Amino acid sequence: MTGGSQAARKGPCVVIAGGGTAGHIEPALALADAVMRLRPDARVVALGTERGLEKTIIPARGYPLEFIPPVPMPRKPNVDLLKLPLKVRSAIKQTREVLDRVGADVVVGFGGYVALPAYLAARGRIPIVVHDSNARVGLANKVGARFADRVAVAVPDSGLPNAEVVGIPLRESIINLDRAALRAQAREFFGLDPHAPTLLVFGGSQGARSINNAVSGAARAFADAGIGVLHAHGPKNSLVVQEVPGAPKYVSVPYLERMDLAYAAADAALCRCGAMTVAEVSAVGLPAVYVPLPIGNGEQALNAQPVVDAGGAIMVPDAELTTEAVTELVVPMLADPARLAAMGTAAQGSGHREAADVLARMVLDAIDKRSQ
Repeated sequence: MTGGSQAARKGPCVVIAGGGTAGHIEPALALADAVMRLRPDARVVALGTERGLEKTIIPARGYPLEFIPPVPMPRKPNVDLLKLPLKVRSAIKQTREVLDRVGADVVVGFGGYVALPAYLAARGRIPIVVHDSNARVGLANKVGARFADRVAVAVPDSGLPNAEVVGIPLRESIINLDRAALRAQAREFFGLDPHAPTLLVFGGSQGARSINNAVSGAARAFADAGIGVLHAHGPKNSLVVQEVPGAPKYVSVPYLERMDLAYAAADAALCRCGAMTVAEVSAVGLPAVYVPLPIGNGEQALNAQPVVDAGGAIMVPDAELTTEAVTELVVPMLADPARLAAMGTAAQGSGHREAADVLARMVLDAIDKRSQ
């Protein structure tokens, strides 16, 4: 369901605020789709900025997008920090005008510089629901959670008060993906061996050099073990792997446009562990080798830990991901069908496949309770 003919609808108006990165936008759109499934008479309006990915992604999915000023938080004390109060006041004023004009009944925020002005503009006027996908919560959601009607998080121990663990809302195309039914089509699409156990490798949209080097260095070991590889190395990187005659193919591509087919083609994945990646890989039942990003606040390792604890994945620190480690850990895993099956079941069981519908019900309940 899309938002193309929403103007004539008389149901509740749900405003979603999750711009900037795909990690904010995709859960927001999954929630939007779930709201429309539960309440076809509803209207969903998205808030965003001129500079975020939402500018193209959200209209392409059929939902109206209203632009508001971004309020990025400076990481260090500087002149921008001194200007912040004025920027916040201006953003709140403009956001309130949007909320009034569209007739908003609730604001649902997913963090980032779009969510903060939305929370502050809605405070004391309409219900607020906060969702955070990460193991370590960002500043905008910490602020919003203080006066939100409901707070939802992806994993336990987020640190947000009164948080309810619901998981990460995912697209129906991921939740309902039948990997077995699509496998033959997916293998043909990528030019992979139709029968060989296959490893999917990716390191985020830009790739990851450490992953690229370690996995490509083990190409001969994969070939000798009869294992195929689908490796997305990133558009700014190059990867040359010598083909071994008679062995399953090692297919390298800059970027994966069809992640659904990539998941269907694979028997296991080796990848980073951003919140959305962990949620999707788990939802489709793929065993995984997670390699947390070595910079930042360590949240990637926290994202993956519940799946590791459940037996659906193993985790290898970036500094320890060598060609030898890939050969010793990953090759035996791909060569063991029983282990892959058990890990896939555990991975799928560790997730929250109904997260989008659960969150949608929370949002609609928040509207009903405020109107009583």
